[in-house]
Amino acid sequence: QVQLVESGGGLVQPGGSLRLSCAASGITFSSYAMGWYRQAPGKQRELVAAISSGGGRTNYAVSVKGRFTISRDNAKNTVYLQMNSLKPEDTAVYYCNSNLRYDVLLARPPKSGWGQGTQVTVSS
Repeated sequence: QVQLVESGGGLVQPGGSLRLSCAASGITFSSYAMGWYRQAPGKQRELVAAISSGGGRTNYAVSVKGRFTISRDNAKNTVYLQMNSLKPEDTAVYYCNSNLRYDVLLARPPKSGWGQGTQVTVSS
């Protein structure tokens, strides 16, 4: 059974940076595409960034393109999200999740396997 543990969130001023981490267990990590999602209060969960199993393909939401970078270390079973130039509208709980198929990960959020998430608050 997959277990995903997100960390690295916190309170940061506008324009600041954070690096989120998601440690995975219970799966053959290097076989899975990974995604970072976020959910702000009163809004639906959205896909922020995705990376293929080998790391060769990435996709970003328009709202974060050029500011966020997704990466992975298959030796450490960990996926990262480097967030720069943060804005108040980036405030949300951030989650990671996985799928064996990259195209499926892009098309719809997984129905299960969600961790507890990590809170990111951007405020002065």
